[in-house]
Amino acid sequence: MTYAATLNLPSTLVPNYKCDTQKLQMAVIGGLDFETSLLMANILSIYKIPQLTYGSFAPEDAGQSQSTSFYKMVPNEAHQYTGIVELLLHFGWTWVGLLAVDNDSGERFIETLKPLLSQKGICLAFSKKTPKITYLAEYYDLQSYSIQIYQAMMESKAKVVVFYGETISMTDLKEMVTLGELENVTKTSVGKVWILTAQVDFTALTYQMNWDMQVFHGSLSFAVHSNMVQGFKAFLEVQNPFEANGNGFVKQFWEQAFLCLFPNSNTEEQASGTCTGEEKLEDLPSSGFEMSITGHSYSVSNAVYATAHALHAMFLSRTKYRAAVERRMQELQKFQPWQFPPLSVCNPNCPPGTSKKKKEGEPFCCYDCAPCPQGKISSQKDMDDCVACPEDHYPHRDQSQCIPKTISFLSFKEPLGMSLALIALSLSLLTLVVLAIFIKHQDTPIVRANNRDLTYTLLTFLLLCFLCPLIFLSPPERVSCLLRQMAFGLVFTVTVSCVLAKTITVVLAFVATKPGSRMRKWVGKRLASSIVISCSLIQVGICTVWLGTSPPFPDSDMQSVMREIILGCNEGSVALFYCVLGYMGFLAILSFVVAFFARKLPDSFNEAKFITFSMLLFCSVWISFVPVYLSTKGKYMVAVEIFSILASSAGLLGSIFSPKCYIIVLRPDLNSREQLIKRK
Repeated sequence: MTYAATLNLPSTLVPNYKCDTQKLQMAVIGGLDFETSLLMANILSIYKIPQLTYGSFAPEDAGQSQSTSFYKMVPNEAHQYTGIVELLLHFGWTWVGLLAVDNDSGERFIETLKPLLSQKGICLAFSKKTPKITYLAEYYDLQSYSIQIYQAMMESKAKVVVFYGETISMTDLKEMVTLGELENVTKTSVGKVWILTAQVDFTALTYQMNWDMQVFHGSLSFAVHSNMVQGFKAFLEVQNPFEANGNGFVKQFWEQAFLCLFPNSNTEEQASGTCTGEEKLEDLPSSGFEMSITGHSYSVSNAVYATAHALHAMFLSRTKYRAAVERRMQELQKFQPWQFPPLSVCNPNCPPGTSKKKKEGEPFCCYDCAPCPQGKISSQKDMDDCVACPEDHYPHRDQSQCIPKTISFLSFKEPLGMSLALIALSLSLLTLVVLAIFIKHQDTPIVRANNRDLTYTLLTFLLLCFLCPLIFLSPPERVSCLLRQMAFGLVFTVTVSCVLAKTITVVLAFVATKPGSRMRKWVGKRLASSIVISCSLIQVGICTVWLGTSPPFPDSDMQSVMREIILGCNEGSVALFYCVLGYMGFLAILSFVVAFFARKLPDSFNEAKFITFSMLLFCSVWISFVPVYLSTKGKYMVAVEIFSILASSAGLLGSIFSPKCYIIVLRPDLNSREQLIKRK
């Protein structure tokens, strides 16, 4: 019906034809609701006829914004959302129901308002959609559904119902309430507060004119801004259907409003009498006809004036001299609808996310639209150039805005950090168990034969090695950054020095057993202590130089990961960091070489073959660490270092102490001096 009515406008739309005697259609005002307006635009946009809609509250990004001939005379409906929320908060209404017309506009209203209400602590008792009647045949089928919605509203404890719809939706709402009360007279809708959006108008169909409107008394309705138009009320008061000057609409309205029929009327509607023309519009109930100007009427008036002013401006731009009225009207007929109002651009606006790109050989106002390069955005139309986001932001995927980056660092709270921390604590507990076993069996031959004090020192620093990752998982601050690498370097140096001292002690012990050997004076606790202390002091010196020249400090990496700011520790002097690792590696290789050559000494007193395997594993881990560490970014660099610490420490613990624990706990019969002497 909308398509047919649009095509049957007074200026018939015949493609590629124009009759000289026919008045030119310059603009169309309508329709009242959003869907009708869009259907009209489908036809009018083809012929570039401007359309001024006075009842459409659709958002700016809806389909009509794609057509330059679609103009709204009312504000965006998004302003109502804020108003509804503020109204509910003002009265302290935090338990409300939503009722909306069943179309795209109603769906958008509910989906937009729900999160706004939730943010302000307003809860929804229910959210329903009124049935949409497109054809008369559907009316009776939807009556039962309307009654169900009514019952749900009445059974709800919510006293406030927000209703969203269009002008015709009010008639549907009144029918739903009337049908519901007829079916369930014990439950009345009186006491409910209705909050109506600005689109809704209290118009009435013929059969609704005498319906009881008590249920809507006390309703709160938003309204479009309006001013009194001079002469409007007087114009209504003198309306006479017998003097309508060929305007059949007045007679049609008169019959519906006063329930009467004109002589020779072809309508089959029931009527209470014959229309006399003496009926007065001011006698009609305001629910059926409003004598004062409404927001919709005022928008129509504004649309008419906007059209007139645009025509006037366009006419003046085409005529340089005054002329007779007839000549002006002839000039006016030469205009085409697409010229109203005039729009002159070389090319469409470049949308956000793009920038202007000059066309070679063309004026500066003619340009192409080029997408913003990676890492840059444009937030407005027709920007000359894209701009880079601040370091702590990254571009949205459509490159129209910058989004703040999230802060990230490896911590106990995320799964990876939590897993590493649990592994570190488990290995620490295991080390304490091994230490307790050795202390409990400290007088047994197998503990005494392997330098008891050196073993306790090694286990103590292995425990510290397992606890080092906890420092790496703490927030990267000044103190934690200083402690991370220093503690790691010193603790591991002492640990490897203890292994080296054990290895050298084993070699010297067997050399000293040879007759006439002068090495006996070197065998003892003093030699082992000297090796550990001297090797550790060298590493202390390297760390002191590191702290004094270029110590580690907290830093943030904003480039490695696009959407994250990675907090971490800058090593300060990379050269000294690798000096610490290099010296530790030198001690490990030295221990490996010494243990390798001593691996075939008699088994009874020999730890060398276990130390050989442990140092092989230790060196393999840290040689692999360097390339992997350099190839990772952000918090995964920290994870790689923690994993290397745990793996190398676990290798030392397992290789050196698991055979001894096996004998002490599971084979105590082998832990005797006689058994040690018998073994090769």
